[in-house]
Amino acid sequence: MPALSSRITDLNEGGSDGWEVFYRARAMVAAGEKVTELTIGEHDIGTDEAILDAMYTSAKGGHTGYAMVPGVDALRDVVAERVTKRTGVATTRDNILITPGGQAALFAAHMAVCNPGDTALFIDPYYATYPASIRAASAEAHAIQTRADADFRPSRAAVEEAARLPRARSLLINSPNNPTGTVYPRQTLEMLAGVCTQNDLWLISDEVYDTQIWQGEHLSPRALPGMAERTLVIGSMSKSHAMTGSRIGWIVAPPSAIDALIDLATTTTYGVPGFIQDAALFALSQGAQVENAVADPYRRRRDLALSILADQQIVTAIPAQGAMYLMLDIRATGLSGRDFAEKLLDARRIAVMPGESFGRSAAGHLRVALTVDDARLAQALRELCAFAATIAKAA
Repeated sequence: MPALSSRITDLNEGGSDGWEVFYRARAMVAAGEKVTELTIGEHDIGTDEAILDAMYTSAKGGHTGYAMVPGVDALRDVVAERVTKRTGVATTRDNILITPGGQAALFAAHMAVCNPGDTALFIDPYYATYPASIRAASAEAHAIQTRADADFRPSRAAVEEAARLPRARSLLINSPNNPTGTVYPRQTLEMLAGVCTQNDLWLISDEVYDTQIWQGEHLSPRALPGMAERTLVIGSMSKSHAMTGSRIGWIVAPPSAIDALIDLATTTTYGVPGFIQDAALFALSQGAQVENAVADPYRRRRDLALSILADQQIVTAIPAQGAMYLMLDIRATGLSGRDFAEKLLDARRIAVMPGESFGRSAAGHLRVALTVDDARLAQALRELCAFAATIAKAA
């Protein structure tokens, strides 16, 4: 057959997509094996029944045809109101495009700001799809390395060096961060904003975990002086309302960018089903108590996990300030994160994500999703620590 495009075949540069342990764990579960899955950010509570009822009512009521491509006005208005309230930046529906989840928004944002061959920067560790999303937009993906002993916050020197690369066009950040749980303080965000301004970069801010803050506070860089006109914010209902499978999110951007993004959506996704938008509208209208109910278990489990890890010295944690994960340092075992994760799955039937799935900076680490009930999480972490101690002793 004719050759496939290099745009598709080079998405992962001929290498791994980072999800091998997850795929293998799911295959084991499908084969009937019992595996404790601490891999992906999938809520164990499911979508609230009231939200599902709203979705069902909308679908039965006939909102199953083509919906407006930018999003229904009522939902765009509510998202704009939410953004205004949370950030202090005046926002209207003209700043909002409704998208099929945050992943589609990430791709669309890079399509909007990068020309083919431009350099798109992002912070390492990163969510596993970032590099491929950038390459899919025909840009060159460039990771900015961070250090575990700095809680994986980027340094000014590293960001400035990357910003001077030929054809540098955009910077993608994620706070609260997946996979590390790091929340960027104001000082870091002001530094990043300053570098973007000085080098005429677009800033793409992935804020899908903005309702999961355990320490500090969330600050959207769009709220910093002069940044509203060069920032695109990615939002989603997946993490805040446990609506991962509903695939609904948004981009917040200057109106001229939204107009261009609507053209892109018209030729790609053609919008989001109306009954899903109506469910999102209902969910957002329920206020912060719904978001808090979704987030609170992860705060509790984060504290539980840190208390368990404090009882031993082999496995250490980056103290997550937000999001639904912990980044664990297992370098004392002498194994890479990938080797440790594979051996843990084989020996203890516990599935975690290797740090290497999220970039070079996370080598020798694991990402643990806090997505099972407290008792199972505690048992899995104790087994993980015991397994690590055994390996470290044998080394």
